Amino acid sequence: MGLIKAALGAAGGALADQWLEFFYCESLPNDVLLKKGQHQTSKRSSNTHGNDNIISNGSGIAVADGQCAIIVEQGQVVDICAVPGEYTYDTSTEPSIFYGGLGEGILNTFKTIGKRFKYGGDTGKDQRIYYFNTKEIIDNKFGTPNPIPFRVVDSKINLDIDVSVRCSGSYSFVVADPILFYTKLAGNVHDEYSKSELEGQLKAEFISALAPAVATLSALEIRPNQIQTHVNELRDAINKELEVTWFQNRGLKVQSIAMNPITLPKEDEDLIKQAQRAGMYMNANMAGAALVDAQAEAMKTAAGNPNGAMMGFMGMGMAQQAGGINAQQMFAMGQQQQQMQAQQQAAQQQAAPAAGAWTCSCGTQATGKFCPNCGSPKPAAADGWTCSCGTVNKGKFCSNCGSPKPAGALLYKCDKCGWEPEDPKNPPKFCPQCGDPFNENDIVK
Repeated sequence: MGLIKAALGAAGGALADQWLEFFYCESLPNDVLLKKGQHQTSKRSSNTHGNDNIISNGSGIAVADGQCAIIVEQGQVVDICAVPGEYTYDTSTEPSIFYGGLGEGILNTFKTIGKRFKYGGDTGKDQRIYYFNTKEIIDNKFGTPNPIPFRVVDSKINLDIDVSVRCSGSYSFVVADPILFYTKLAGNVHDEYSKSELEGQLKAEFISALAPAVATLSALEIRPNQIQTHVNELRDAINKELEVTWFQNRGLKVQSIAMNPITLPKEDEDLIKQAQRAGMYMNANMAGAALVDAQAEAMKTAAGNPNGAMMGFMGMGMAQQAGGINAQQMFAMGQQQQQMQAQQQAAQQQAAPAAGAWTCSCGTQATGKFCPNCGSPKPAAADGWTCSCGTVNKGKFCSNCGSPKPAGALLYKCDKCGWEPEDPKNPPKFCPQCGDPFNENDIVK
């Protein structure tokens, strides 16, 4: 009886799996990262007795926008569909009489029945389709339970102190490598893999990477209240920190970050303000103005002295003599500082700019990615060439100082046929395509 049951099961199962399936997955919600595909059937369908984990050769697979489908056979990924559209799976090991030649299909079907008979009528095979959510997985909240150390650097006033900041907000991530996500994390799930299964782990790792990423911003002399304006740089720094843990091990990548206002303890805020106020008085004019203001307040106080205005003014005079310097001397020092600064700026303008130097909109010359004076990012390079005075031009002469375009910056391209030499700066005498000689008409930059 067992052999007869196995024979009937093998034949019935093989015939039931002859129908071609059509696989489609509805839009995946934000909390579902992977879902097992099910073949679509309706009330009029006769394909209701086939095995769920068998894909007949020639079956159709539809992939929608924001999705990626992989086909797994015997636990191994054998195919992937990452572009939206409809595909025909024509490399399946399960034959169908409805795909390919009829004679060949019947012969292969009998072979399949023989194989299933050996497994007692069962398939002895597992084929699955998994759909991945490749859309941006948004609204992942984060917050630092403990303050993060942040180094505040301001070279203009020689400020270099460590403070503590608290960060909170939300981030989004994407499944950048579906196969890696499947093989290293999800595996052969029965139905779906949701975000909640790894949300806690991702949040902990994200916060761990946040501290060194914030430290990279402090190295650029960015103030704590400017971190919100540099979220793209922060995202790149976090992705660099999570390169191994997220991308190489799981195929995940941070897509965007939204930051709430950065908060500092009151004592740290007061410390920064005090240091900035002290740095402000390094300017003799500002110190002189503060001294004048203090003297005016002292005169008001002296006039209201309960022992008499004369006693008050005598005390104020003694205090001025003890101070050793007056406002007039401070303003004279301020004029000297301004003259020295003007001389230094003139010397810098006359000197050749450093390699990679650029001029910010505030007038400061910088060599890094951000202006050391106002923190503005380096503007994107424009088409053309950069003169020694810092002006970007497209013609043969600088529009600011009139200097000619350097010879080394000339790039050539044939104006007749469009042929470009391998070295655009050193073209041959004649174009090898059309024979036209290279001259000034062929200069493109």
